[in-house]
Amino acid sequence: MAAVRALWGSTHPGPTLVVTALALALGIAVGLEPWRLALLTLSVFAGQVSIGLSNDAIDAPRDRIVGRTDKPIARGDVTERLAWVCALGAVVAALVLAAPLGFGMLAAHAVFLASAWAYNAGLKATVFSIVPFLVSFGIFPSLATLALPDPRVAAGWGWIAGAALGAAVHLTNVLPDLEDDKRTGVRGLPHRIGARASAVVAAVGIIVGAVAVLVGASGGVLAEVPPVAWGFFVAVLGVAIATAVLALVRPPTRALFRLVMVAALLLAAQLVATGGAFAA
Repeated sequence: MAAVRALWGSTHPGPTLVVTALALALGIAVGLEPWRLALLTLSVFAGQVSIGLSNDAIDAPRDRIVGRTDKPIARGDVTERLAWVCALGAVVAALVLAAPLGFGMLAAHAVFLASAWAYNAGLKATVFSIVPFLVSFGIFPSLATLALPDPRVAAGWGWIAGAALGAAVHLTNVLPDLEDDKRTGVRGLPHRIGARASAVVAAVGIIVGAVAVLVGASGGVLAEVPPVAWGFFVAVLGVAIATAVLALVRPPTRALFRLVMVAALLLAAQLVATGGAFAA
């Protein structure tokens, strides 16, 4: 049981559950049948487990150098070998679960996962560190629409909203670790532009995502936006402003990333409130 707990702690449980919840919400929004919804949710969950485990397995030597006692693999609570076996098993499970939903869904999820694994494998240390987040989160809304019996990619504004949110997630997730990363040679985009600039750009990304959903779902006719969608838009806007203010008045902390996770859930709720318009 101790090994299971350590493995779960290495999956980045918070983001894993949030992304899984997003997939479930989007599947509900497009009206997936129960079995399709279940496969979509389980596939995304398995994929997120593989991403989290591979990230911590790759980072374990660096985490030991900087004394990351919050990382189970770096602490020695579970071996890197076991983490790799589980990560590879999870990615296979993610693709197997996606296969019954059609080739389009399988291919899209494979690209999503390959992009995320590329980040873990080395892109995180380059100026292109944001690219996997733009790609994976941009594709994300299409996982639900491609799981439909009549598969299709999500509307363009859905891609924009997803990519904008992905940028915000990346730019805030690494902020508390900038100094540790510097010691181990990791210099992604946030490291190069600085903590405060990263947080402000992340806040702008959140707003861009919310505006894309609001305008895209209504076809630009804001008078047709239902009150509940306006409510979620205002809530996302509030989170974005809070993120920017915190970044400007305090040193960067994990609180900024948590705010972006809250924004992700609110943005998903905003998408659900569109009645699956991103599938049109």
